[in-house]
Amino acid sequence: MTATTSAATPVRTRFAPSPTGYLHLGGARTALFSWAYARRFGGTFILRIEDTDLERSTPEAVQAIIEGMQWLGLAHDEGPFYQMKRMERYREVVGQMLQAGTAYHCYCSPEEVEAMRERQRAAGDKPRYDGTWRPEAGKTLPAIPADRKPVVRFKNPIDGDVTWNDVVKGPITISNRELDDLVIARPDGTPTYNFCVVVDDWDMKITHVIRGDDHVNNTPRQINILRALGGTLPEYGHVPMILGADGEKLSKRHGAVSVMDYPAQGYLPEAMLNYLARLGWSHGDDEVFSMEQFCAWFDLDHLTKAPAQFNPEKLNWLNNHYIKLADNARLAGLVRPLLEKDGAVFDGAPDLAGVIGLLKDRANTLNEIAAAALMFYRQPAPEAALVEQHITDAIKPALAEFAQRCATVDWTKEALAPMIKEVLAAHKLKMPQLAMPLRLIVAGQLQTPAIDAVLQLFGREVVVVRLQAYL
Repeated sequence: MTATTSAATPVRTRFAPSPTGYLHLGGARTALFSWAYARRFGGTFILRIEDTDLERSTPEAVQAIIEGMQWLGLAHDEGPFYQMKRMERYREVVGQMLQAGTAYHCYCSPEEVEAMRERQRAAGDKPRYDGTWRPEAGKTLPAIPADRKPVVRFKNPIDGDVTWNDVVKGPITISNRELDDLVIARPDGTPTYNFCVVVDDWDMKITHVIRGDDHVNNTPRQINILRALGGTLPEYGHVPMILGADGEKLSKRHGAVSVMDYPAQGYLPEAMLNYLARLGWSHGDDEVFSMEQFCAWFDLDHLTKAPAQFNPEKLNWLNNHYIKLADNARLAGLVRPLLEKDGAVFDGAPDLAGVIGLLKDRANTLNEIAAAALMFYRQPAPEAALVEQHITDAIKPALAEFAQRCATVDWTKEALAPMIKEVLAAHKLKMPQLAMPLRLIVAGQLQTPAIDAVLQLFGREVVVVRLQAYL
């Protein structure tokens, strides 16, 4: 528990993505940390859609974010709130700030502001708004242009510093002289991102802001606006980005970066959650844990300052672990659509849950299970060259005896295994000499799990019919 978290201050966290694309892994991890912190302290987790970027925000991206959160099971307690539906509230606060003198109208054109910055760059200074329209005691402002609508700028403090104790990075101090007077409303009256965030956090009584460290530069501006409004500051924690295995920023060239690519590739949400939880946070040497354990353990003190590296092999290992633990009926419901896409026929075929029980221990993904299971749900079509190589006249007597014994043997792998050995002994054969032809005839391929388990799943009738076709 951090210093300012107490029973008297209900924890309220938020995840506030911009719907300009899919829910990426970094955003999902931020959402997970914010969700878990609220769960740890019996608080409230809020979903907020920051959709004020009208050119880039799309309904499809909103849906992708919500679907990603649902797949991960990160249920929000309040929301989703949409900034575009809160425009009147933002305009109301802008009006209050203008009246209070903490904001002012600026009539500089974009061209004038750019020329201002060019002069500063030429002089070796940091480009910034020079305060032309900032009202000060004894200052005479320029004449208001008749044909120009103003922006509204925040009257940022000139002196002093902005300091906050970042729960990830430690104390951070920014001089107010590094910050110019931020535009908080455009000429058409629409508010800007940094202003909307502050009003939302204020109205929603957010106590902890956990977000990516690309927002660090926004924080001093947001703190100053919140102070001007008389609001209580939340605690801020800026989590380092996720890097690829090569140390570069995670991108599409490293593979999937959209959360919803992972269910399509056969990953389970519990594996992804467990993996994301360990990207930048630790609890001793624990690698595998449930979300109940994670929420009980999660704190902000053990978030790491260094960027985390994405390791696909580690994710595969975790996914294999959770596949092994998962109920076979649940896995069957996820695997069946994958098989249907490949033309699987289920009538008269083995029970899918039973097939999955045989295959899942060796699979890293559901897609691998589906690929291995397909042999049970299609007619075998072995390559002619393999048939010629393995189903020879020399082996057919053993196959004929095996087919005959199939009629009376108990159809369990416990009974099939010794029966196979008896046929091998009677014909002086080694296991591969009989198992390979059986696999080709029954499954259409040379690679399968243990032959007795495979035969049991196919069923007596199917095995006998397929054997007789080669005798």
